Order: sequence, then C-alpha cells, then structure tokens
Amino acid sequence: MSNRLKPIDEPYPKGVAAILANYPQQNGYLLKLFRLFANSARFLTKGMPNLLDKDSPLSMRQREIIILRITANLGCEYEWGVHVAAFAGHVKLNDDQIAATKNQPAEVGCWPQEESILLAAVDDICNHRRIQPDTYGNLCDQLNKEQQLELLALCGAYHTVSFIANTTELELEPFGARFPA
Repeated sequence: MSNRLKPIDEPYPKGVAAILANYPQQNGYLLKLFRLFANSARFLTKGMPNLLDKDSPLSMRQREIIILRITANLGCEYEWGVHVAAFAGHVKLNDDQIAATKNQPAEVGCWPQEESILLAAVDDICNHRRIQPDTYGNLCDQLNKEQQLELLALCGAYHTVSFIANTTELELEPFGARFPA
C-alpha cells in the first residue's frame, strides 16, 4: 500500500514547495489536506480552485454556510471541523446554527429565510444531483447569476475535498471541531 495517498512531509519537492507557499498557513503549519493535495503538483495548482477569495460574489457567511452543509451532508468531518474552527466565529454562526448544518433540516428555526434557501439548495444538490425547481426559483429571487454559479462551484469543489478526505481517511486536525452528536 505504499501508493496510498497521504499528506507529504517536509522537505517538499522544489516545485511543490513553491506552490504550497501560496496556500494559507497558520504559524507555518499547512493543513494535512493541502499536504495531501501536494502528491500532485498539477492537482495542487489546478484541482482546487480558490473560491474563498475576497472577490467572491457571495459573502463569507454565505460561503461558510454552503461549505459546512455540503461537507456535513457528505460526512466529511475533517473539512467541516476545519471550517467550524477557522471561520464559524468570524462569520458569527452561533452554536445552534453550527450544529444545524449537520443535524437539522434547512427550514429549522435558527436560520433567516435567505440562509434556509442556501441550505435547501445544497441539500437538493446532495440528494437529487441538482437544485429542485421550487428551491431554484427561491434561490433565483435571492442570488444573481454570478452568485448562483459560485454556489454550484463551491458545492463541486467541496464534493471533491470531501471525497478526497473521506477516501484517504484523512486524520482530523487537532484543532478541528467534531460533528455534533
């Protein structure tokens, strides 16, 4: 099983080190997920589009709600936990909302209507491989075309992240949150 995907450690190959230098770090620490991506310089540069930049047409809060729901729906505790730990407080998600991304239907009372619509859209993508017509109508009333495409791209990107983390049984980060019971 020496060909099994796992995070690489330093020293990184020269080209990979240069690419990883552009990835977010905390006090020089690179997430295990990024080091796992580093098994392929091609994937590291092309496989993971940067949809978390300041130029996104979605607010950071909208993006985090989408990411938490998609990773929760796909059972990816690794990525869900990293995003809860790193961003939930910053976008002012409360404990009930964080838990609801994993354990509650979209229309649970802790969400404003516009955020319930985002959750319903993500649930539709996971359950039906498309946004259902009624949900899509509500979403179109709320998001412009650029924002709709961004939502779909985020779901696709975090499906990929979830598939990778789950398939490789990526060990949880020590600081990451755990799924609620």
